[in-house]
Amino acid sequence: MTYLTQLQAEDEDEKARFYAEDTARLGYVANYSRLLAHRPDVYRAWQQLNGAIKAVMDPRRYEVATLGAVRHLRSSYCGLAHGDVLARLTGEQPVIDIMTDLDQLDQADRAVVTLAEKAATAAADITEQDIQQARDAGLSDDDILNVVLAAAARCFFSKVLDGTGTQADSEFRTKLPMSLIDVLVVGRPIEEPESVARPTS
Repeated sequence: MTYLTQLQAEDEDEKARFYAEDTARLGYVANYSRLLAHRPDVYRAWQQLNGAIKAVMDPRRYEVATLGAVRHLRSSYCGLAHGDVLARLTGEQPVIDIMTDLDQLDQADRAVVTLAEKAATAAADITEQDIQQARDAGLSDDDILNVVLAAAARCFFSKVLDGTGTQADSEFRTKLPMSLIDVLVVGRPIEEPESVARPTS
């Protein structure tokens, strides 16, 4: 689940709230919640930041930008979670295309993925030409800012999970079809079901 097995919760009541929220929403407690329940102040701040970014974005575009960042962050956890959301919005094929063949995307989606990917992996190399290409694909400057914000925020969350060895929940093995799992597991493998004791600490 994670390499950090001796974390001490700052607030047991807040940790219990995290677990209850996940159980109500997902039917289980996600591994990222088990990790970040030990720093609830950081997790709540992340939720507020990410919520502010998403609030003014089209939900589909937010997911496309997130997967664009995931492509080279190699975050299986974020890829599976957001690939699942996008597949429910659009069907499986756009998810597969984002992860494997950008030429199959329309011009606007391709621009979003390309910009998000570069913002997540080589932001200092983004040029005015890159921005103009996004404009030429139909993105406004507000759209461009939002894509960069989504990609930059994704870097934080993905790197926290991978930097602590936190694996994607084993439930993804049955939640998603193999066609999506094959393209979205780009880094750490999904947690094995037999390894899941689902501890409370």
